[in-house]
Amino acid sequence: MKIAVTGGSGALGRAILAEALRQGHRVVAIDRVASAHGLKHENLSCVTADICDYGKLVRAFEGCDGLIHMAAIPTPGNHRDHIIHNNNVVGSYNAMRAAIECGIVRICQASSVNAIGLAFSRTPRFDYFPIDERHPNYCEEPYSLSKWICEQQADSLARRYETVGIASMRFHYVVDERAIAAEVFGAQNPVGIKHLWAYVRFDASARACLLALDAPFVGHEVFYIVAPDTTVDVPSAELAARYYPDVPIVGELGGSGSFFSSRKAHKLLGWSHAGEPVKLHAN
Repeated sequence: MKIAVTGGSGALGRAILAEALRQGHRVVAIDRVASAHGLKHENLSCVTADICDYGKLVRAFEGCDGLIHMAAIPTPGNHRDHIIHNNNVVGSYNAMRAAIECGIVRICQASSVNAIGLAFSRTPRFDYFPIDERHPNYCEEPYSLSKWICEQQADSLARRYETVGIASMRFHYVVDERAIAAEVFGAQNPVGIKHLWAYVRFDASARACLLALDAPFVGHEVFYIVAPDTTVDVPSAELAARYYPDVPIVGELGGSGSFFSSRKAHKLLGWSHAGEPVKLHAN
């Protein structure tokens, strides 16, 4: 398969490039900076283009069979609200619509666990644990809103173009290995509490994206791509009782089990977080 990857110079983008090349795919890495951080391969080509330039995206996608769209401003706080919103919302629509214009019917895009409103909200609101794709949306700031909108865009495009399959991946904090996330999301750390002590590895995330391009579905599907365990050794039921006593537990939350359910990704994509960590992210 020939795969276009936007945001190819980003941390997750580079992990996806490495895994796609390892699997034998041809890859076109697209980014507004002309670099894939030294990665060279006979099946890799690099294109400099901004996701807000629709015409350049169309030209970059020509001849590709699949799109993995990772380019975006990845967090709030470093840009003004309107810049985050407008960049991410215009970019996601441009990428998906340009891919469809080029005849690409297999699309995977980066959403976020924050699409429902989460760690960047003033006070996160949860209706139940573990959180799955049916959980209501309570987003209130521009980054979360942009990720929710990119999912609505995918719904719209999939309704209009009935042969297209789009996967929106709700990633959490992406790291090389659990120990890195554990340093940031401690049991009593306010940051960890808002993030629900969750993480996902780079290599597992990259595999999920490539599985999404092969998955036998049409339409738009949202997937939580989160590790099955938390970043701490405190039992999850104890954490829930201590910090979120009013949130019902409606599913499995045993041991250090994640507050997010990735069962849908296991079922529809055949994805698993399991395996020895593979360091794909160059620090």
